[in-house]
Amino acid sequence: MPDIYYLTLLAIGVGAAVGLLMSILYRNTLKKQQLTLEKEKEKVFEETKREAETIKKEAALQAKDVVYQAKSEVEKELRERRSELNQLDKRLRQKEEVLERKLDQIEKREHEFNKRDREYNNKERALQEKDNQHNQILKEQTLLLEKISGISSADARQELFKRVEEESRFDAAKLAKKIEDEAKENGEKKAKETISLVIQRYASEYVADATASAVSLPNDEMKGRIIGREGRNIRALEAVTGVDFIIDDTPEVVTLSSFDPVRREIARVSLERLIADGRIHPTRIEEIVEKAKKEIEINIREEGEKAVFDLGLSGIHPEVIKLLGRLKYRTSYGQQVLQHSKEVAYLAGMMAGELGVDVRLAKRSGLLHDIGKAVDHEFEGSHQEIGANLAKKHGENHKVVNAILVHHGEGDPLTPEAALVAAADALSAARPGVRRESIESYLKRLEALEQMAMSYKGVDKCYAIQAGREIRIIVKPEDMTDDMSAVISKELAKKIESELTYPGQIKVTVIRESRYVEYAK
Repeated sequence: MPDIYYLTLLAIGVGAAVGLLMSILYRNTLKKQQLTLEKEKEKVFEETKREAETIKKEAALQAKDVVYQAKSEVEKELRERRSELNQLDKRLRQKEEVLERKLDQIEKREHEFNKRDREYNNKERALQEKDNQHNQILKEQTLLLEKISGISSADARQELFKRVEEESRFDAAKLAKKIEDEAKENGEKKAKETISLVIQRYASEYVADATASAVSLPNDEMKGRIIGREGRNIRALEAVTGVDFIIDDTPEVVTLSSFDPVRREIARVSLERLIADGRIHPTRIEEIVEKAKKEIEINIREEGEKAVFDLGLSGIHPEVIKLLGRLKYRTSYGQQVLQHSKEVAYLAGMMAGELGVDVRLAKRSGLLHDIGKAVDHEFEGSHQEIGANLAKKHGENHKVVNAILVHHGEGDPLTPEAALVAAADALSAARPGVRRESIESYLKRLEALEQMAMSYKGVDKCYAIQAGREIRIIVKPEDMTDDMSAVISKELAKKIESELTYPGQIKVTVIRESRYVEYAK
């Protein structure tokens, strides 16, 4: 028991000693940590102080750099300003010098002007005195002349005026003749330039789309099927289309004959479709022909509308548009009339633009100028009269009506556009390759041209050239003078106009040439 007590006390003492020792160690540790912290604090403070001083020095350096840079920029700007001021000052001094020189010149001119003004006044006074003396002398001479001639000055003045008037009229007539000749020469030159320019601008290809009058058959057996039993099929075709179907010995061909090109086109389309279909009998014929009529009518209207649209026109009556479309199936000397009308419209419009007149009126008149050819087989009269009546009937402008009526020279044009349409019509028809005719009539015309030329006395040779559009005549210089050559060209041109029929125009050229040849030996 006592041992336990002593052990307990010993344990307590040991625990107290250990606690005291731990407390002392802890305090020492705290002191060491505090000292360490104080040292670190001082160290951090020193470092912070050094960094602050470094930053302060850098800031001071940067501030010095900024101040230096700003100072440099200010000095640079000041130098530039001084330079500008110096330049301005220099310019001002130069301007002052120029102004001073100008002032000196003005003062000199003013001095000279005053001097001349004084001289002029002196001369004017001297001239006034001389004028008074001249008037006095003139009065004395007038009195003396009146006394010698026995007539008064008023009568003499009237006689003088009469003579001057007669001389002036003669001079005016000569001047008027000269102006007229120059105007004709310049007008012809200007017209040639305008036409050549327009032709160069309108350099399109031309395709003459002739109306077909023959239909090819796959074989000769088809002829019998077209004729039908006792001719009922061909009678039905002729009755429905109004076209004559000519079936002869020509192999694999049926010829269509009609004065109406639209009917002939309907018959051609119908026959081709019947041949392709193979069913040929009166009922089927009526169905096919009716369909072909409707399609051709639609095509006619579309062609007319297309022509009007291509030319940029508007306000044309629907019936007139249909007549334009019908011209697609109308030809003149192998030239398709619708294409010809469009070409005339283009040419007339371009010439109107070159001359500064109404382009739209020229185009409209050019497009409608041959409208009468669409129905010239239905009415009496020339196609110009028929076309003018149709245009007037459907509300066209009287200027357009006049252009249609006179485009072949059968009257006086009321407007410049009408004259341009006539010129464009001649240009379109006279272009090489546009119109064609049979070889027989072509050769006969060439023969007739050369015979007419050779019928004149003094003609040595003659040649029809350029497809018969020019006849070139070479005369004997010993038998003909230049004046006689000119007379032959005019007479032959009139003779050709009165006796021959030809498309476009024919140029007559007479050549009189003398050549003298010697040889040096």
